[in-house]
Amino acid sequence: MSFDYQTNVDSYAVADSTALIRKVYAWMCMALAITGLTAVFTASTPFMLNLIFSYQAVFFVMLLLELGIVVFLVSRINKMSFSAAMGWFIAYSVINGLTLSVIFLAYTASSVAGTFFITAGMFGAMSLIGYTTKKDLSSWGNIFMMLLVGLIIASLVNIFLKSDTMGWIISIVGVIVFTGLTAYDTQKIKRMLHGAQTSEQTKKVALLGALSLYLDFVNLFLYLLRFLGNRR
Repeated sequence: MSFDYQTNVDSYAVADSTALIRKVYAWMCMALAITGLTAVFTASTPFMLNLIFSYQAVFFVMLLLELGIVVFLVSRINKMSFSAAMGWFIAYSVINGLTLSVIFLAYTASSVAGTFFITAGMFGAMSLIGYTTKKDLSSWGNIFMMLLVGLIIASLVNIFLKSDTMGWIISIVGVIVFTGLTAYDTQKIKRMLHGAQTSEQTKKVALLGALSLYLDFVNLFLYLLRFLGNRR
């Protein structure tokens, strides 16, 4: 009886890469759940709200801490264990939940929930497109990344200008950018994990993929909330 060893190896590789991609979405959903639960708990706990928002400096320190964790995780993940990387990812999700609790003070709970489900629908559709399309989205990814840089700069400038018109333009561009980045990042993750077998290193790659999609989802949600959210 003949035995095709290469075919057997390839089938295991395909199964492993599929399992890794599933982990990407599982970890992303886990992080979103942690963030959401943390935000709801914080918004409903006066002590936590006073602790975070009584002093503006505390809130901004937390924002800087979020940025620092992302930079640290992306730059140092190859030098840490997967467990440590996952710990940092969870820590980031919790801190992001603390800062995002402010949306429950600014918007009604029903509009936040409605916007979340709309975001989930848009995210799911764009991720499916990114996963199934045969078109190379690399060139589009470069455009969206350049727009993202411009978006960040414009947002920082508008902190001082406080222009409502500019704020609306930024929100529109933000929705477009993160909608496109969802498809681009999905395709990028699929290509990076294609044919990969499960190992410590590939799980780290999958975790970074989960972080990318998590950030796409959260930012898309926040920009959509500016259009769809009902203020208190």
